[in-house]
Amino acid sequence: MGDNGKPNDNILMHVLSPYPEHRSALTDRNFSSSALTIFIINREASTLPFSKRRVRRSGARTNQSNNVVNSTWRKWIKLNIYYRIASAVVIILMIVGFAFAGLKLGSGDNSRSVYKTTEMPGVHYEIARYSQHISEPTSVNYTDLGHIPPTSGHHWPRWAKCGFYEEELPDELVVHNMEHGNIVISYNLVKKEDLDSLKKSFSDVSLSKLWGVARFYSGIPEGQISLSTWGVTDSFTNVDPSRIQRFFQVYHGALGPEKIPCNAHPK
Repeated sequence: MGDNGKPNDNILMHVLSPYPEHRSALTDRNFSSSALTIFIINREASTLPFSKRRVRRSGARTNQSNNVVNSTWRKWIKLNIYYRIASAVVIILMIVGFAFAGLKLGSGDNSRSVYKTTEMPGVHYEIARYSQHISEPTSVNYTDLGHIPPTSGHHWPRWAKCGFYEEELPDELVVHNMEHGNIVISYNLVKKEDLDSLKKSFSDVSLSKLWGVARFYSGIPEGQISLSTWGVTDSFTNVDPSRIQRFFQVYHGALGPEKIPCNAHPK
């Protein structure tokens, strides 16, 4: 160090030898020792390697950032999986719904298919494509239905009142009852004991007072009884009280497009 507090040239040359780009400072005689010290400290600090602590901190921040990215990615994957599962469930439900609707629509083709069921009594028939009111006493040809007595089709605006009739009631009248979900018993019994037995069986069914009409019907063979409602007929011989009871229980007010008891009779 010189007398004036400034470093001499030899000291500067030694200190600045690692930094040739700054040797021009040798020519600056105002370069103080304190300035030299600050320069060396700053220069050394900029070239020193990171400490282990700084490396650990930097690594921790990097790991934390990676964890956030990985967590976000996992959440996105889970949401994507849930979305795919929900979409698959919706598609399956739609396919099942369309298939079920197709089966129902398929039953309305031109063929007069007849099928029996094990759960419900009787034979089920396709509903007629025509089922409108016609003026009384216009008659309707029901032969194209393929079954007697008819269970659907055009009919009169009037319908029969609940009860047991020993006279023959027109089809055009009682088909309207069937449209209301009523049960119509058509019978062709010649023996008085059979007729009395049928009357008793009819009156024993409490539902017959609201939903039942019984009529003599010459359109079926002698000795036959036919229980009918909208689109269904159960025919048999010999009076069977339990069969009549079950038919009423299953079908009263069930199948017709209009649910109107036959005791609600137009005047």
